Amino acid sequence: MIFTPEMQAYLDASQEELKQLIRDLCAIPAPSHHEEKRAEFCKKWFENIGAKGVFIDEALNVVCPHYVSEDGPVTVFMAHTDTVFPDLEPMPFVETEDTFHCPGVCDDTANLAVMMLCAKYFIQHNIPGKTGIVFVANSCEEGLGNLKGCRAIANRYGKRMESLVTFDGHCLHMVVHHAVGSHRYQVTLKTEGGHSFVDFGKPNAIAVLSEMISQLYRIQVPTEGSSKTTYNVGTIQGGTSINPIAAQAEMTYASRSDNRDCLSQMRQQFHTLVENSSTSQVRFETELLGERPCGGDVDKKKQENLLKRCETLIKKHTGKAPKRAAMSTDCNIPLSLGI
Repeated sequence: MIFTPEMQAYLDASQEELKQLIRDLCAIPAPSHHEEKRAEFCKKWFENIGAKGVFIDEALNVVCPHYVSEDGPVTVFMAHTDTVFPDLEPMPFVETEDTFHCPGVCDDTANLAVMMLCAKYFIQHNIPGKTGIVFVANSCEEGLGNLKGCRAIANRYGKRMESLVTFDGHCLHMVVHHAVGSHRYQVTLKTEGGHSFVDFGKPNAIAVLSEMISQLYRIQVPTEGSSKTTYNVGTIQGGTSINPIAAQAEMTYASRSDNRDCLSQMRQQFHTLVENSSTSQVRFETELLGERPCGGDVDKKKQENLLKRCETLIKKHTGKAPKRAAMSTDCNIPLSLGI
């Protein structure tokens, strides 16, 4: 499809509507797993502009199908409704002459508004695509949302998806083409505890967990070619006060990699260390908080064609060719499925 003068005229005429839509969306809190109000707003907005068959699915995705047949191929365009911020009350919005300031406005509220207004053009001008088009205001992209929204879209459309494009962040100098996978854990360590004077010598959960963290930070990350693999302890807590020997301590730990084999090796090293640290007096409990897959076996020719289209359009409108980068986004899911 060619970008036409009529499309440009529509975009030029829609700038004030776009700004107001961003303001309206920013006023609706939407932390991961609590996107209900923003989802309902988006559904009503799509219906008000004439879209048919719009629905909110079990993952709180707002799904707007356009020329989608029962079994035909589809192209998915999405932007996520959730913000990384946990607030359930409206967040401060400050508007200057040329900038909007609000938690989450760049990630991903502004992109959501842009995607919705582009969908409006296709819907109101009754323009079909080469395949059916599915516009999605998706949930749970951030953090421990664990890409629940995109997983639900992949389950719904599966291999019917010819391609998927997600608009995320504000970096027009970059196109994400490679998935960074991750494993996220909460580790809880429990001991008998006791009094720091009377029971001196018994294992202290904080001390044992601290030693385990030191061992984690001595792990040599695997490499394969130009791959990158990382790890991080994000939080640690434990004990009740200064007098008792700590009977419990907890941490959150994550490993990331843009290579499936390296990520698998990191998982194995983590579990081996946990098992080796357990004794009759020290018990570990691990909970997998989130798992994001790396990329799968994608058709390289199709992937390259899509990348070049995106890069050409971005260069046309910004004057600079974007760089390619590996990151963790909603695209982890389709890429892992070979889409």
